[in-house]
Amino acid sequence: MSTIDEDDGLIEELAQKIAYHSDLYYNQAAPEISDAQFDSLFEKLKALAPEHPQLSKVGSDPDPGSVKVKHLFPMKSLDKAVTAEEIIHYCEVTTEGGERYIAQPKFDGSALSLEYRCGRLVRAATRGSGTRGEDVTRNARLIANIPETLGTKVDVHIRGEVMMSLDLFEQKYSEVSPNPRNLAAGALRQKHEDGKAHASDLIFRAYDAKFPDAKTRHPKSEEPPLVECDSEILEWLEKVGVEPAPWMVFQGENLGAALVTHTQEWAEKRSEFGFEIDGLVFKLDHLSRRELIGSTAHHPRWAIAWKFPPEEAFSVLLAVDWQTGRTGVVTPVARIAPQKVGGVTVENVTLHNIREIERLNLSIGDVVKIVRRGDVIPKIIESLGKASITDLQGRVHADTTPFKGELPAPTPIPIANTCPSCQSDLILDGAFLRCNYVDCDAKISRALIYWCRALEMDGVGEKLIELLLENNLITSIADLYRLQHHQIVALERMGEKSATNIIAEIHSSREMSLSQFLHALGMPRIGPEVATAIAQYFVSLDALLMWADKGEAESLTTVDGIGDKVAEIFLQGVIERNSLIADLISYLFISAEEVSSIGRFSGKTFCITGSLSQPRKRIQERITKAGGKIVSSVGPNLDILVVGEKVGSKLAKAESLGIEVWSEEQLDLKFNSDGLTIPDSAKTIFDY
Repeated sequence: MSTIDEDDGLIEELAQKIAYHSDLYYNQAAPEISDAQFDSLFEKLKALAPEHPQLSKVGSDPDPGSVKVKHLFPMKSLDKAVTAEEIIHYCEVTTEGGERYIAQPKFDGSALSLEYRCGRLVRAATRGSGTRGEDVTRNARLIANIPETLGTKVDVHIRGEVMMSLDLFEQKYSEVSPNPRNLAAGALRQKHEDGKAHASDLIFRAYDAKFPDAKTRHPKSEEPPLVECDSEILEWLEKVGVEPAPWMVFQGENLGAALVTHTQEWAEKRSEFGFEIDGLVFKLDHLSRRELIGSTAHHPRWAIAWKFPPEEAFSVLLAVDWQTGRTGVVTPVARIAPQKVGGVTVENVTLHNIREIERLNLSIGDVVKIVRRGDVIPKIIESLGKASITDLQGRVHADTTPFKGELPAPTPIPIANTCPSCQSDLILDGAFLRCNYVDCDAKISRALIYWCRALEMDGVGEKLIELLLENNLITSIADLYRLQHHQIVALERMGEKSATNIIAEIHSSREMSLSQFLHALGMPRIGPEVATAIAQYFVSLDALLMWADKGEAESLTTVDGIGDKVAEIFLQGVIERNSLIADLISYLFISAEEVSSIGRFSGKTFCITGSLSQPRKRIQERITKAGGKIVSSVGPNLDILVVGEKVGSKLAKAESLGIEVWSEEQLDLKFNSDGLTIPDSAKTIFDY
């Protein structure tokens, strides 16, 4: 039997652990334990001390020294459910004749509150402690689908989640971060421009809006909309240009069973969703019923978060291999005994970097717990050390073949000191090992693939690149432009027509702007936005190469958004690729970057919506080069809405505001009319 002193000590220990792990999760974006482990700590403290103040806190205060924002409406957490019985119980205690519920996916991102005053964005803040967050307005303005102004001059606090799409994460950042959530939180809170990810890589989805009362709203604010239900708020958000999280309304009989069925449907389609989600949120739809039911200090009683069952399993660490990525980062990959996780058999698991190996205290032969984040990225989250075959087989899923044979003898994981592809010596760059040899085979393969994707070369993908490399037809990007039709048609399972199309596609990519060229080279941290800023600074490739010869990286920091680190990375990237660039320019025409913002559309703002015949980025580039400004939402300050096919609510809103609407054909006519000509050097971008 425990003593009172022992219980008090355990309560204090649990409270400290919860505070510590809350700070890591909400503020540092660097959780050390799984959600299930955190929930376990919370439930233990709740059982021992149900009135403990730590149970009423959400996260913890933001980092000292940052600007603090007090939330006018507290950002509370949600009560959790993991079983069908808990969902049905939630319905039973909240339902009162004719009840209605809203269901939305629970995004695994970073919570954000947007404050609009008289319809204009004035502040964005993180969740923080739930009552105070960190001011991140500067970075929030860079998120493309967060509008600067709404279509109405109302005071409102819009709550939502900031995320990174899984496609973008896999394409750009899987080598430098274990998951999209960490990158999203870091990009939102970073104080400098040279972080791992940029806020422009993020997407915002709203799930709620709160309207200040007459005493606290701005004197010139319009009256808030008259709404009775949460679903009406979500519809209102769409009308004012803010994208809400998808939702579904449930009403009628057997609501508990309907919500349980909904969780099963989402569990099946979770892997097909474009963002990481870790469950669903169910809320009462009628706002008056919410007021009657009320809230606790920690969470509202009228909502509940159902979380997907942990996609966890146990296996044995058999070996660790090392792989070289496009940027030269050498990543450890764990080979484990085959194990089924979330319906998929996993044999290879990421370890991210050498610091992760040290943190987990891993050795070959350990029994490990693995998880599939968002059903996409298998990851080791815990080592159980050396264990017996019996212990392991007692943990495996019934449909998984038990591990046979002897467990490997416990041995330290060998850390690579040479590149597994080219055998060059590796350098330690922070927590990452890096190969700096320019002609590394692995880097060449990934650089070629990146080049083709950046230039949108249809039909020239990963499989073809690997086939060309295997047949020794290419060893560099420049070799693509030396390929002959007879070489390609001779490849296995390659037809005459396919070979002709490939040659034509390669040929069509010979002309590009300087910004396209810099982006396609695939230098670390040099995405399309940074490449454009640098290209507009130098204008021509000759000027850029002269700067590189002088080696004066600091001069580039005069460009808005370029810090010391990015400037140095770019300089080194150009120097390392000097011979490649010299080879490429004998085959390519790289047009000077147009920087003039004076043109037919100077002073005009444009919004583009619907399906278009040309890539949207190229239409946007065409407009900005004529002096126009691109915005993402329809509002009173918009001048022209350009529409394609399958347009949504933006067209109706533009028409209601009396905004001029152009078709894609009308836009082309404006470009070709008197007073605006397209330089020959730009025709490869504009002519289709």
